Amino acid sequence: MEKLVIEGGKPLTGAIKIHGAKNAALPIMAASIMAEGTITIENVPELSDIGVMLDILRSLGCKAEHQGEKVTVNTIDVHQFHIPEHLMSQMRSSIFLMGPLLARVGRVELYQPGGCAIGERKIDLHLRGLTALGAEIEESGNKIVCTAKELQGTEIVLDYPSVGATENIMMAAVMAKGLTTITGAAREPEIQDLQNFLNAMGAKIIGAGTDTITIEGVSQLTPCTYRIIPDRIVAGTLMIAAAVTRGNITLNRVCPAHLTSAIHVLKRAGVQITIDGDIMNVCALTRPKSVERIVTSPYPSFPTDLQSQIMVLLSLADGVSIVKETVFEGRFKHVDELSRMGADIRVDLNSAFIRGVPRLYGATVEATDLRAGAALVIAGLAAQGTTIIEQIHHIDRGYDRIEQMLGRLGASIHRTTPVATE
Repeated sequence: MEKLVIEGGKPLTGAIKIHGAKNAALPIMAASIMAEGTITIENVPELSDIGVMLDILRSLGCKAEHQGEKVTVNTIDVHQFHIPEHLMSQMRSSIFLMGPLLARVGRVELYQPGGCAIGERKIDLHLRGLTALGAEIEESGNKIVCTAKELQGTEIVLDYPSVGATENIMMAAVMAKGLTTITGAAREPEIQDLQNFLNAMGAKIIGAGTDTITIEGVSQLTPCTYRIIPDRIVAGTLMIAAAVTRGNITLNRVCPAHLTSAIHVLKRAGVQITIDGDIMNVCALTRPKSVERIVTSPYPSFPTDLQSQIMVLLSLADGVSIVKETVFEGRFKHVDELSRMGADIRVDLNSAFIRGVPRLYGATVEATDLRAGAALVIAGLAAQGTTIIEQIHHIDRGYDRIEQMLGRLGASIHRTTPVATE
């Protein structure tokens, strides 16, 4: 298994471009099958999750290629409706194919999705929304079969602002007859990006970014070329890494409006942040301050996807901080690994109490999920000595060659590949 080896103690310096957002690219790639022809999607990062989505699209009959930062999907020959279980088990975002396949061919057969083990993530809201649009759903063990002779617009109220459910319902409703209203919708920037992509293909959607989205059904969509938004979680990870290493970096092609809550928390910790359009400078030359209380919550509040990373910064802050996780109950698995590096963290139910320590120390640790892995990388950058991170396939799901990204900013980090033996 590949590992990351980090020699800590070097401040990050320099400038880097932020790659496209994984969480925008995946539903947009899924939505591409709703139009017949060739769709071009730009600014798509090379991630293992992107590779899995490409494999799923190919299994459905698409011709899908990823060259550089561009994905092309030819959907003329889409005829399959069964998504192989081995692909579903690799990535939760495969669930995004439900809405598009129902709209395109009227049927989808799939399985409970896989992905990071960060707590229970039911798909009840997805199924309930699709049922409201007229789909018939049968569940047998791990298999789910959805059919719909015709989708009909309706009013849907979400009990929780689920990003995935909001996007799946949006995609199915685009080609439903009549008007669909989603109340209680998630507000993330990736949902706005999906709306903009679908509208570029001829959909009629308004309201993404608010809690009410309205979709007027259309009879068909046409191919387009579309560019994905920057990845706010990658940007936030690099901002925290700069702060932890007491560095000075410039992020290019970033969207500061998507990072308001993270910027606010970092400034409370004493980090200097300046913004000029899509360019952001992050400078932290002194020890960070503790932050009394951070609560993760759906956008626009502090994102759960930055919770583990910010905990590294607070582990080195002057004082005691509290982080409360309200989105995923299983998202403190990185605490044990950080403790092995010298962090002083106590967990009580869904809150973590962090007492800052003078320094962290290199150790061999394991990435238990995507964002936990990113946190361990950040910790390794700041730690005294050598850090070895195992199970880095989780990190590759969301960061495009993280060792090269950080290496360009002066980090001492490299990937090791085991030598095959006879």
